Amino acid sequence: MASIKEIAHLAEVSQGTASMVLNGKGDHYRISQTTQQKILEIARQLNYQPNISARRLRSGGETVLPIIALFWSLDTRTVLINRFLKGLQSSFASLDQEYELLIQPYVGTRLHEIDSLLTGTRYNGAIIANPTEKDEEYLENTNPMVPIVLYQRSSTRYSSVNVDSYRTGEQVANLFDSRGHRDVGLIVPSVSSKAIRLRMEGFMAKAKELGLNISAEHHVFEDFSEKGGYQAIQRLLNSGSRLPSAIFCISDQMSVGTLMGLNEAGKSVPDDIEIVGHDNDEVTRYTIPTLTTVHLPVEEMAGECFRLLTELMQHKYQEAVIQRFETSLVFRKSCGGYKD
Repeated sequence: MASIKEIAHLAEVSQGTASMVLNGKGDHYRISQTTQQKILEIARQLNYQPNISARRLRSGGETVLPIIALFWSLDTRTVLINRFLKGLQSSFASLDQEYELLIQPYVGTRLHEIDSLLTGTRYNGAIIANPTEKDEEYLENTNPMVPIVLYQRSSTRYSSVNVDSYRTGEQVANLFDSRGHRDVGLIVPSVSSKAIRLRMEGFMAKAKELGLNISAEHHVFEDFSEKGGYQAIQRLLNSGSRLPSAIFCISDQMSVGTLMGLNEAGKSVPDDIEIVGHDNDEVTRYTIPTLTTVHLPVEEMAGECFRLLTELMQHKYQEAVIQRFETSLVFRKSCGGYKD
């Protein structure tokens, strides 16, 4: 295995400089970006692996288990982290090998600010959930020192666990068509997310193919929250146009606010308007009426992220592995099932 001494020699820098860069302290000590990139590139070529366990022992830590980092964006999608952690916990319990989990919050579009992704000094592997499109672009153009699995994103470079979001949108449009709806609406979270964009595009493309009408005032973007859903339906109610007979809310959180707004306006769900959400969060069983939604298999996908990452950490794969799960509609009272 390559040593810092060998890396320093090839980079033509001191061991101290190489050590500072490989420990993520290059900017702090004002080492030029050119020198940092040179050191990191040599380290990658030599397959340098930081001895995280030894570093923790030197600092007084007692545990030397492999560390997995879960990167989760700091926005309202944090509601789904509970389900993801349940899936990880089940996977942890099924293995003889023990691991430690480090939860690393990050701000969407600012993944590039986390130096430890490049240096690999804090963990042995990382699951990155819900990166924005800017974050994805950053990952495609950088060379992290640790194995990475992307959750709910796709990549030809990194291993990923995903669903066909475009097909999900098509499923909901097909449902509305089968139930005889002609004027339909769309409530979309205002976040940078390829998965959400693909759900929207799949729904709109299939709706157009089937002859369903989505007028401009019935296609609303709002905050990714219950309040955002409430504000979105208020905009539709106040638009002066007739409400669509069915709405796809691309978020269960937003669906909760939408249902409240419709109730306040005296609109009956599903008699006056049918609603379909997305994710199958626990709350959807307890809304009034209970919410028909798209089931996202978060727990199963989390378990697959963990399995895939541990195998990458053991060098079982040389190329990116893509695992795709299926979504399905869960029918409750806010919208009925398919009709012939």
